[in-house]
Amino acid sequence: MIKRAFLGFTLVELIVVMLLVSIISVVAYSRLIGSSSFSAYTAQEQAISVIRQVQISRMQSNLVNPVSNSHYVLTITSDCVGSVTGCSASNDELRSDRVQESGVNFYSSPAMNTIAFDLLGNPLGSASSGVTITIQSNGNTTQVCINEQGYVHQGGC
Repeated sequence: MIKRAFLGFTLVELIVVMLLVSIISVVAYSRLIGSSSFSAYTAQEQAISVIRQVQISRMQSNLVNPVSNSHYVLTITSDCVGSVTGCSASNDELRSDRVQESGVNFYSSPAMNTIAFDLLGNPLGSASSGVTITIQSNGNTTQVCINEQGYVHQGGC
């Protein structure tokens, strides 16, 4: 009896490999195309995270006057949301205490530049009745609310 050496791949193996390569390429292509435009919804999630980070940092401090330390005060400018220290820093991509991306704009209602928190995480001063932060990017608009109890969530107040 003669043994035959099978060299090569079967048709089923070739089709399976082609399907896997095509699925991987479609996923990679969609990720590549989506990375060029920064979504307002991504900025919204990041802004919620940064606001909570500043708020929790303030709650863990024992400072009587929170305005004296710019790490514990939230600032809202047209191109940045984050701690005063984070937004005033030079173009440092490694900071986790700010959201700053080209093409993304932030607006607060009522209009204010800074929000200080008390030791319980409640906003102080004119922000004590709640603040809505509007985020605009590439034709998309979302909102983040900091309510009078300090709860930060998606949507307006």
